[in-house]
Amino acid sequence: MISIGDYTFSLVDPLFIAGLIVALILLAMVVLLVVTVRRAGKSGEMAQVLASQMGGLGSRVEMLSNGQQQLFGGLTSVTEAQAQQQAKTLQLMEQRLSQVTESLNINLSSSAQRTAQSLGELQQRLLTIDKAQENITKLSGDVLSLQDILSNKQTRGAFGEIQLNDIVSKALPSDAYTFQHTLTNGKRADCLIHLPNPPGPIVIDSKFPLEAYEALRNAKTDWEANEAAKFMRTSVKAHIKAISEKYILDGETADGALMFLPSEAVYAELHANFPELVREGFTARVWIVSPTTCMATLNTMRAILKDARMREQAGAIRTTLRLLHRDVELVVERVGKLNTHFGQARKDLEDINTAAERAGKRATRLDNFDFEEIAKEDAVPLPIAQGKS
Repeated sequence: MISIGDYTFSLVDPLFIAGLIVALILLAMVVLLVVTVRRAGKSGEMAQVLASQMGGLGSRVEMLSNGQQQLFGGLTSVTEAQAQQQAKTLQLMEQRLSQVTESLNINLSSSAQRTAQSLGELQQRLLTIDKAQENITKLSGDVLSLQDILSNKQTRGAFGEIQLNDIVSKALPSDAYTFQHTLTNGKRADCLIHLPNPPGPIVIDSKFPLEAYEALRNAKTDWEANEAAKFMRTSVKAHIKAISEKYILDGETADGALMFLPSEAVYAELHANFPELVREGFTARVWIVSPTTCMATLNTMRAILKDARMREQAGAIRTTLRLLHRDVELVVERVGKLNTHFGQARKDLEDINTAAERAGKRATRLDNFDFEEIAKEDAVPLPIAQGKS
């Protein structure tokens, strides 16, 4: 940048470069003329010529000065235009910066709100996870408690009895079964279903060979698997024999009994890998059932009970039907009498309507002083109303 008075010029400005080149040319011409004058100082003609050229050169210098002033004026206009353009640009930049700042503030506010909302939702989810963790911890304790229950034979038996009681109470009416029923031989059955003869009352006893099943599941070698299978056969055969001897009594119970397994897994294991035990149960008239098959069997028993009770109530149903038939006959008879009364009442209403019409006509003629018409009607005998004798 070069400052000349109140003006400032840029070294890269084309107008400034052009003016500088013109000035250099003029300076070179002046130097050349000076050299020429010195060399031709002795010649007057040359001096006159030089004076003439100097005069022309002065006019040219004046013209260049005028051009330079015009150039300075143009540069001033350009500088002012550039200043105005810079001011406008600065104003636009300030407006744009204000808009960007406002938009940024809005975005930051929205982001802060979304962040706060997300943090709140995250806190709620963390609370839900904490509750779920507490439930899992509690459930783990319950599972451990269930394992403790199943590890003891007495508590395991109670577990099976409770499950059996729940299934039976949902499938049958309350008077169709008895829990912990004592038979004549002194043995107490878990549940006795009061079926009609045949087949007669049938016993359901709960058994749970859990140790044998767990040994079978946990076996890692062929020898352990064989020993666990023997244990399973021995346990189930003992249960079948006990039920057959204790709960199948001639003249007191049905010719068979049910062994309830409170585990679908044990039931599936028996039918999948120990079919001979199932067949042995059939031979001993002991039918093995799981919670699912027990419910199906009880629903069949419920149908049998319903059919038996319907047969027991057949006489009462026939008596009720006879009484109902007699009631229908009485209703028909009374409807006939009521129809007769309605017919007589309808006839009486018609007679009343006729008499009312006649009275209306008489009143009209009296109002019109038609005494001749009235005398003619009086000469006609009136009909005799027939009432009910």
